[in-house]
Amino acid sequence: MVVLRRLSFYLTLVAIVAFAAMKTRQSPVQEFPRGAIVPVQSRNVHDLAPGRLLVATRSVADPNFSKTVVLLIRYEEKSIAGLILNRRTNVPLSRLSEGLSGHLYIGGPVEPNLSYALLKTPDRLEGAEHIFDGVHLITSKTLFEQTIATQPDPSTFHMYQGSAEWIPDQLEKEVARGSWVIFPANAEAVFTEDPDSLWFQMIRKTELEIAANETKGDGRKQQVCSMNRIIDGAAGRVPANPHIAGFRYEVRSERPLTATR
Repeated sequence: MVVLRRLSFYLTLVAIVAFAAMKTRQSPVQEFPRGAIVPVQSRNVHDLAPGRLLVATRSVADPNFSKTVVLLIRYEEKSIAGLILNRRTNVPLSRLSEGLSGHLYIGGPVEPNLSYALLKTPDRLEGAEHIFDGVHLITSKTLFEQTIATQPDPSTFHMYQGSAEWIPDQLEKEVARGSWVIFPANAEAVFTEDPDSLWFQMIRKTELEIAANETKGDGRKQQVCSMNRIIDGAAGRVPANPHIAGFRYEVRSERPLTATR
């Protein structure tokens, strides 16, 4: 009996030690809700192209680009340009055409007297430049006037004053030193109803570094692919002009244009 009791004691002790060791080896793994969208992001200059979003990192101190989200509308050897998406002004577009909804945006510090517009439509838009997924760039005054005559909704139409432009190699150097993170564009970001919070939403995704740095459950690093291999290249081809063209359209404002925040 004594031998059996001792054997039972040792077996119990071994089981307790084994269970404790197993719990120690298990490392907690953060799990994201089923169906959650994990953003694809890149810091690779080879992923720069029309139809990409540039999200300024917190290190950007230039007031022209601090806390901005920029849609690249042109990326060529001698011409790189974009439109800032999250600098909405208090100037209503109804000043251009009665019944037109939405507000004017500051597209960037370059050529502030030139205007541009983005329109999302499934139809082919003659005279416009296709950027991505049915989103077109309007740089013609005639086409702009034809478009606003239909009174498009702000969920598919935005107007911008000025643009963001870079000289050759400038944007690549800024990306390389960590000033920008690249995302694939989507219409929800371009035509968001809440542009004031767009940068905060995007920078949070950026700082999570889910796409690049999260490890799998087995401890191995995820393989990070170039966005050019993930996205099918929906961006339209833009004519090879050295500068981005726009149109002049007077917008009545009692004071210089400023963003709402």
